[in-house]
Amino acid sequence: MKAAYLKEKENIIFKNIDKPEPGPNEVLVKVKSVGLCGSDMHYYKHGKIGDYVVEDPLILGHESAGEVEKIGEKVEGLKKGDRVAIEPGVPCGKCDYCRTGKYNLCPDVIFMATPPIDGAFAEFVTSPPEYLFKLPENVSFEEGAMVEPLAVGMNAAKKANIKLGDKVLILGAGAIGLVTLQAVKAAGAADITVTDLNELRLGKAINTGASTVINVENEEIPEPETYDVVIETAGVKSTAQQALKLVKRGGRVVLVGLTPEGTFSFPVNQILDKELTVEGIFRYANLYQRAINLISSGMIDVDTLITDRFNFEDVDKAFVHADQNANKIIKLVVNFD
Repeated sequence: MKAAYLKEKENIIFKNIDKPEPGPNEVLVKVKSVGLCGSDMHYYKHGKIGDYVVEDPLILGHESAGEVEKIGEKVEGLKKGDRVAIEPGVPCGKCDYCRTGKYNLCPDVIFMATPPIDGAFAEFVTSPPEYLFKLPENVSFEEGAMVEPLAVGMNAAKKANIKLGDKVLILGAGAIGLVTLQAVKAAGAADITVTDLNELRLGKAINTGASTVINVENEEIPEPETYDVVIETAGVKSTAQQALKLVKRGGRVVLVGLTPEGTFSFPVNQILDKELTVEGIFRYANLYQRAINLISSGMIDVDTLITDRFNFEDVDKAFVHADQNANKIIKLVVNFD
């Protein structure tokens, strides 16, 4: 089969490798669609994310969907031809985190496209059946690939403990900010403000449920301390700090975006004085099926967030295009047919 590898920074190459064979408790999936994530671009541009360093050629891509090609002899509930979304992280299943349902915190998780684990920019991948989720007929493979980022947004909404009628501020209108917007709206938020520097993203925010958008390049965010919930998705030091200022006393702050700085000063006294609840999220757990249900029902529209499409044969060009047109793209998807 053909696979696309990150050989070194800004260098994607194709290799012909052996098609994987599923084990007794595995499923072979023919990949159909893969979303290009910000983490993929970070590996592409810098060769690393924090402590995760690409030392050997690596297959990127972890937002994926495909069609069941072959099942292991002990697999039940799936058959050849089933359309599935692929949850990219496989935890150990034995540690305290896994046993209490918080498997996203498993220290031994095997996660696609995180060195040294290969990802989904390949014609076939294998997965345990527990991490494959059937797609209804009205959910496309592209939408199946979008289940992964949607699950992140849903986890943010869950951690925010959204209540009916909440007033919410979302800082950042990238792909994660926009799925978070739809998730908090579905959860019952009544008034949602979204901020960004990019008019394309802000326009998409209005189209997907925002009550108000603010271009922070030329507008101030009005009326501090009026929001029940502030969710930071931009991954910027200044907005992470700003979140504490803008949320009302007794409110909830959820930090989603990873900042390049990693460590910076945080106004702890503000958290104490306002008695804030501050939550961080790491990926998601037990949300894939719910995400598919929301897409299938029409309550959440992820298809509208796909702005760019490439064929797998041009995946190297897709990375170049994404790098050169970051301000014009919300989500780029690579299709295999």
